[in-house]
Amino acid sequence: MAVLAYSLGKREINQHFTIKNAKLISLIVVALLLLFHTASRFYGGDSCEWLLSRGRFLGENVWQPYGCMMHKYKTTEAKTCLAEKRVAFVGDSRIRQLFYSFIKIIDPQQREDGNKHEDISFEDDSSSVNVDFLWHPEANNSMKERLISWTRETSAKPDVVILGAATWSIKLHSGSTETLQQYKVNLTAIAVHLEKLADPGEVYWVLQDPVNEEMLSENRKMITNQQLELYNEAAAYVLNSSKRNGRSKVKLLAASRQAALETITQSVDGLHLPEGTLSGSMVLMNSVCNKLLRPIDGSCCQTLRPPNFLQKLAACFFLGSALVFLVLHILGSNRHRRPVPPDVESLEEKKPATATTPLGPKAPFQALCRMGVIMGYFYLCDRADVFMKEQKFYTHYTFFIPLIYIFVLGVFYSENSKETKLLNREQTDEWKGWMQLVILIYHISGASAFIPVYMHVRVLVAAYLFQTGYGHFSFFWLKGDFGLYRVCQVLFRLNFLVLVLCMVMDRPYQFYYFVPLVTFWFVVIYATMAMWPQILQKKANSSGIWHLGVLAKLLGLLLFICFFAFSQGVFVSIFSVWPISKLFELNGSIHEWWFRWKLDRFVMIHGMLFAFIYLVLQKRQVLSEGKGENLFSAKISNLLLFLSVVFFITYSIWASSCKTKTECNEMHPYISVVQILAFILIRNIPGYARSIYSSFFAWFGKISLELFICQYHIWLAADTKGILVLIPGNPSLNIMVSTFIFVCVAHEISLITNDLAQVVIPKDSMALLKRLGALGLIKNKHWECNC
Repeated sequence: MAVLAYSLGKREINQHFTIKNAKLISLIVVALLLLFHTASRFYGGDSCEWLLSRGRFLGENVWQPYGCMMHKYKTTEAKTCLAEKRVAFVGDSRIRQLFYSFIKIIDPQQREDGNKHEDISFEDDSSSVNVDFLWHPEANNSMKERLISWTRETSAKPDVVILGAATWSIKLHSGSTETLQQYKVNLTAIAVHLEKLADPGEVYWVLQDPVNEEMLSENRKMITNQQLELYNEAAAYVLNSSKRNGRSKVKLLAASRQAALETITQSVDGLHLPEGTLSGSMVLMNSVCNKLLRPIDGSCCQTLRPPNFLQKLAACFFLGSALVFLVLHILGSNRHRRPVPPDVESLEEKKPATATTPLGPKAPFQALCRMGVIMGYFYLCDRADVFMKEQKFYTHYTFFIPLIYIFVLGVFYSENSKETKLLNREQTDEWKGWMQLVILIYHISGASAFIPVYMHVRVLVAAYLFQTGYGHFSFFWLKGDFGLYRVCQVLFRLNFLVLVLCMVMDRPYQFYYFVPLVTFWFVVIYATMAMWPQILQKKANSSGIWHLGVLAKLLGLLLFICFFAFSQGVFVSIFSVWPISKLFELNGSIHEWWFRWKLDRFVMIHGMLFAFIYLVLQKRQVLSEGKGENLFSAKISNLLLFLSVVFFITYSIWASSCKTKTECNEMHPYISVVQILAFILIRNIPGYARSIYSSFFAWFGKISLELFICQYHIWLAADTKGILVLIPGNPSLNIMVSTFIFVCVAHEISLITNDLAQVVIPKDSMALLKRLGALGLIKNKHWECNC
């Protein structure tokens, strides 16, 4: 009865919630979100105002501004930004504390050894940065005269001024109402000169942080939070009253006050924040420097970059395709749309459709039109200043709770497998699916900071490459199809989305590191299997000596890999040669390519060798692959299962005991295969395990490549450095909505890729050669222009 209810429940869900309906809903949601965020930008201020005014703590001392990402500036970056600039901090001991926090970003070795009630100067000779603290504890004539002198002497005028004062006025006059009124009068007089300094410089008035009244000494007891709030309201009222063109040029720094609400309880004297908890200095650095240095993970206060030539060209191409589609649609061209093949897949396992209805002339332009809309969404998410972004912050909760949730869903959608062979199609799709979901959770939770999780995810990436070796070796060994059509199909399906993103998102090919890695190893596998002598299963069946030939090829490939792995200079010199360097460079260096290649250099051979051994054993009928049958005899099966579990757990224990990523990464290429093989045996030796699979995971496995690439820009943000925020103020709901849209987009891209592959890669060899020749000429002209 329970099984029946379970099956009916799944059927009911699948009947009403189809992928087509999901995509329609996601399109409507995106349109509504676009309207909401555009309106909020227009009426609710920009990211600079958000940075200075609002935020929350993600964890201990990790400040998250509302709606944007705050870059953590390093010494070299701070010196570059502030080179030949003068910065002045004017105020009381609280401003002095902010001054020290600020200059420690420039020089972390700086000590707080200045006299308490005197001016303090800091200068960095290497960058000609001058930062001064000027002791003016009250907003009075003394402070005003200092500002007037700067407006008259332009040579001494600071580029950035940070001011704040109130506690001394409250302390000296016991918080009287008359003093508050005088504060307003003085600040009104000062505001005129602040406006002058703010043109063209930058002026910040720091609102007063709260105090811990219980910790205040007797001579400070009159400084209450109620009094500070009155002074803050007065400062905000006066400075906002001096607006010009609808906005005051003097910026109010209120974010540090909000942050202090959670850290002032740790204060020693009740007045000053504990060392290391001041977020105001980094907020100031982001406000001043983000628009100059444009850090990718600092979206606050960044101006919108104009699209470059390739981005404009891509926009024109997609618009042109939309116009052609519209014309063909009006003229009533073939309205037939090819039915989607039931096994649309991702990665190297995708097979070209062989018995599908030919596409009409309108279909390619319709596919490009859909792709253009999707690329517009990509651009709005990660290149335009429309949607919000936030920083990642790892906790065990944010990683393991979603992990448990998806595995419960995976078990819920368990079904009987159509075939029970080892690593059958449904099982490999399932494998890719759950691995991809784990990797997605790993990325969005920032779990790379936790070494045990990092090392296990490294095994998952290695497992993808293992499947690359296994899948392609099996295909070439069994089919013997080394034709150009097959090669171009695989290369197109692997690279189409990435090449489009390279243009639209202005990113190098190596930025999407997994695609270059899989493409490279596919070419290596193809060359290894295609080179003389071509050894296929048919030939090996005639004579066992050919099996040794295959092993010799794999040994030669292993030696080839070892040579490059231990000859970094040779590797770098080869991949630094133009035009190869254009494919593998990232930020002018191939270091990232070297790291990625070296990290999983052996696992592809492991996959090929495993496929060879399995196919030979299968051919000799050593394995029992019937439904419900164990893969081996009972004794061997039990022994292998026991060893697999032991090795699987042993690897996990080792990964959990690693001290550093560098130490673990050195061992990873040699031992990652242990856990991969252990998983395969645990999953395949029992007959009942091979007879079922999770259709939930398998569905995601069919679009795993698209999911991996799309996450860079429409699920994560700032090129994976942050998280896309579509629903501000509700992290859980935001993840649900953004994930829903993200998955729908990935699935649609997989269909578009499948449609265009049939058009771009014709089966006719002559037509294919002509297109490749034309592509080569275009590339040659492009490189000549760049030269």
